Amino acid sequence: MPKRTRFTIWRPLVLAAVATLMAAFLSPAAAQAAGGGAPRESRPVYSYANAIREAVWVDTGLDSDGDGKTDRVAADIVRPAEPAAQGRKVPVIMDASPYYSCCGRGNESQLKTYDAHGDVVQMPLFYDNYFVPRGYAFVGVDLAGTNRSDGCVDVGGRSDVQSAKAVIDWLNGRAKAYSSRTGTTAVKASWTNGRTGMIGKSWDGTIANGVAATGVKGLKTIVPISAISSWYDYYFAQGAPLYDSGPDWLAGAVESDAAYAKCGAVQQKLIDGAPRDGDWTGLWTERDYVKDAAKVKASVFLVHGMQDLNVRTKNFGQWWDALAQHGVERKIWLSQTGHVDPFDYRRGAWVDTLHRWFDHELLGYDNGIDREPMADIERQPDQWVTSAVWPPNGTRTTTLRPATGTEAGVGTLGLRRGSGTETFTDDPKQSETDWAARIATPTADKAGFLTAPLTRDLRLSGSSKVTVTATPTTSTAHLTAVLVDLGPDTIRDYADDAEGITTLADRTCWGESTAGDSACFKKTEARTKAVDYTVFSRGWADLGTYADPGKGVPLTPGKAYTITLDLAATDHVVPKGHRLALIVAGTDKDLIDPPSTTPTLTLDLARTAARVPLVGGAAAFDRATSGSTWTAPRANTLDGVRTPRTAQRVPAS
Repeated sequence: MPKRTRFTIWRPLVLAAVATLMAAFLSPAAAQAAGGGAPRESRPVYSYANAIREAVWVDTGLDSDGDGKTDRVAADIVRPAEPAAQGRKVPVIMDASPYYSCCGRGNESQLKTYDAHGDVVQMPLFYDNYFVPRGYAFVGVDLAGTNRSDGCVDVGGRSDVQSAKAVIDWLNGRAKAYSSRTGTTAVKASWTNGRTGMIGKSWDGTIANGVAATGVKGLKTIVPISAISSWYDYYFAQGAPLYDSGPDWLAGAVESDAAYAKCGAVQQKLIDGAPRDGDWTGLWTERDYVKDAAKVKASVFLVHGMQDLNVRTKNFGQWWDALAQHGVERKIWLSQTGHVDPFDYRRGAWVDTLHRWFDHELLGYDNGIDREPMADIERQPDQWVTSAVWPPNGTRTTTLRPATGTEAGVGTLGLRRGSGTETFTDDPKQSETDWAARIATPTADKAGFLTAPLTRDLRLSGSSKVTVTATPTTSTAHLTAVLVDLGPDTIRDYADDAEGITTLADRTCWGESTAGDSACFKKTEARTKAVDYTVFSRGWADLGTYADPGKGVPLTPGKAYTITLDLAATDHVVPKGHRLALIVAGTDKDLIDPPSTTPTLTLDLARTAARVPLVGGAAAFDRATSGSTWTAPRANTLDGVRTPRTAQRVPAS
């Protein structure tokens, strides 16, 4: 599709001859630039201490708790006082969250606090401290059923999304808001031009995705950080359960006491609509934002950790690809971390980039960020590279094929079709780290396939697929496929509890503070681990979904089935001298739940293949493996990160 023309928004076009006359009506940044061209950066010229702090309750038009009244969601607002006094309107940065009173935001789990009048004193994170002095309003929205909002939590469904969409409608004059939760005094958003950018990590970023997928007018950009694009893919991988609970547990974890008492019917719908067998239902269709990517009109600045095992990276990969298909303007940061905010792994560059992004998207400043590389990728801890586009030009899907080697279970991986079989037995006590650590040793629980040592670097960029033809011995079977970089390296320790960072005692400050809301946050540094291998992409499936990824069926023992596993999106370079490996096994301990039986599976190697996104395609693979002779690596135990665990059942801070 042709690209949609971007940035048709207003730009400050002030002539020097009328700069003095217009100064009273322009922002200080625009007035300052009037004699020397358009402004390139908003400046902290407004008082944060004197900012207006207020709360409104926006009518969502829904009655999710069934009390006969439409739900109102609380929106806490911090905005500069000076523009309103001068008759000027400001844009909005919004974070809609279920965590403002239950779980907290950011590395320090900050909560909203209020004064005696019910106006917000502390707004979590740095967004208000930093951007309000620069001429933005910040709005923190309590999702329905949380904190001070009415309604019920429906975990990414209509109520969740409408909580934030209704606020954008109010900011643009299309919805009603009131000065209290039950009162009748209407409030208008006369202080804003309605231009809104949504930001948030995890569930918050997920809501940004969901609202963008409605195509709501006034939403100009979203910045989803470690966000979900399809809630099914948060809970299941092609029928294989990723967690031992469903969305009903999650709703109960964040709902206010008042909401929990009234929301039994919604809780039951979440239970009934999300069966633990992994079948796709209407509940998942409602919570699939990828299918509505064509409706997205906002630009998207996407951020994700490539080792995120909470919101797994299939979520960003499929969203990114769908947005690209529909011509949505995009930017992306990919880190080596797990479920971590960029404020905690690349703070200075993040604040600067986010500032420039919002200036460009919401104020219309021509600061050049749209002409810079699309992607920033962390190649080593704290070492970043860029790509003009992502995946890079020249990336081609390349089919790699496993073949038997000199020992059972330790085979080869190359461009030529293999033959023969490999057999393994599911062992739910073993994980991907156990398999990779013993990849050169024949073990009963996995089949591994390796290239020869590479003679050149080999870069994989994007999403992979692994097609497996397997014959089970029982009526149920789960499969895992992982891609491994075999060779020594130092990486962020994503399997540590902090998922790749260490929090320090010292603080750095980003914006202005008040007595009740500090702009100073604890510093962090990379937590690293020296390893002999790195698992860099994963995929899981229930073999019973071979015919339909949305519905599993019992298997016939002794019958061969072919299934394709979607592997997580990534960007990884396998360096010269290392090997690329594919491992196929059963239950990945702590990352998927085991099947009800313990199957042995036989792989038909002639009908098993990995389709990987190689920069340079098959020719690059051929060059990287030419001049190198395949030999079996030494059968010793390799060192890696500890066995990764599902980080948490709440996609939180």
